[in-house]
Amino acid sequence: MTSAATAYLVILAVSALMSYAFNWAWYWFANRRGIIKVPGARDRDIHTTPVANASGIAMFGAFLIAMMIAWRLPFFSGVFRDSSEPLGLVLGASIIVGIQFIDDLRELSPPAKLAGVVLGASVMYFFGLSMFYFRIPFAGFVVLAPDVAPLMTVLWVVGMTQAVNLIDGLDGLAAGVVAIAAASFTIYAQRLSDGGLLAPENLGPLLAVIACGICLGYLPHNIHRPPRVFMADSGAYLLGVLMAASTLTVGGRIADQFSGQTYFFYAPIFIPLFILGVPILDVAWSIVRRTARGTGAATADAEHIHHRLMRLGHGERRTVLILWAWTALLSAFVLIPTFGSGGREFANRAVPFAVAGLGLALFTMFHPGVRDRSRSDHPSSQWREKTPTN
Repeated sequence: MTSAATAYLVILAVSALMSYAFNWAWYWFANRRGIIKVPGARDRDIHTTPVANASGIAMFGAFLIAMMIAWRLPFFSGVFRDSSEPLGLVLGASIIVGIQFIDDLRELSPPAKLAGVVLGASVMYFFGLSMFYFRIPFAGFVVLAPDVAPLMTVLWVVGMTQAVNLIDGLDGLAAGVVAIAAASFTIYAQRLSDGGLLAPENLGPLLAVIACGICLGYLPHNIHRPPRVFMADSGAYLLGVLMAASTLTVGGRIADQFSGQTYFFYAPIFIPLFILGVPILDVAWSIVRRTARGTGAATADAEHIHHRLMRLGHGERRTVLILWAWTALLSAFVLIPTFGSGGREFANRAVPFAVAGLGLALFTMFHPGVRDRSRSDHPSSQWREKTPTN
């Protein structure tokens, strides 16, 4: 097998099928063992029926199988040969997912959970998973000193896992966003490879494909009505680790500029900020919000983007579709410069995305459901509802 497309499609199919099968098996096991998410356990919960919880462990099983299959495929021989990075990823992810799985079963303190992420990220660094360069927009790049690289690597893993975890509040939301992000990042990495800037043995594209497949296999169980399983923190943190590792091994290791694509390479390490724009903006806003209130940054609340959209008048499913659409639009817009020569060509290609963004914004703010909600919240409407009719 020499075709890159064929090899990646095989891994995508394996990870998706294994994720689907393992999540189904976990649904059966969790229901019989009482590993259930009870409705109303938290004020911000919106589900109304018991749901099998902590299926992140099933997603982790799919990840391991996909890595084993990739290890045996000739196309990925360079990724695994003479490299400790895949082993470091498996060990680091095992630590992080294991700690979060324990938290899913019996609640741990936020410092304990954070310590698990830091430990797992540190293991990943010591096995070679590290960024080398940090690009600053309009200011070139900074070569990370040996004493700074570990800190930046750990912070990147911590930030990405928190970003994915914080948006995991509606059925299918986190998995859909990560699936779109991972697919987009795979295309981005392929463009780099076509430009001769990404070595064939780079681990990043493989991890992005696996993350996408895991999400695709999980989604049928989670968007089912009612949902069969919740990934919980163990699944969200696994997806965060995979996205963190894939982005730091791609964006954090390229010092050259892609010819004709200066715009796209202002900040390669910040690519995930655009591709995962929705959840990462949510992280930043939640930290500011909680700090202003005097609560801890890790204190959960019901003020995330998806909660606000639902209070605006959008139903759960429509809210998820809106956030999927925004993520897809952001991802596609970021990828535009990799398929052209810039200048007028880029401007022409950007116009449809600007129109689509405007249309999506108008739909988000002025959908009939939003107008109906606004009318029902108006004082005169409330007075009419409370006044008995003759």
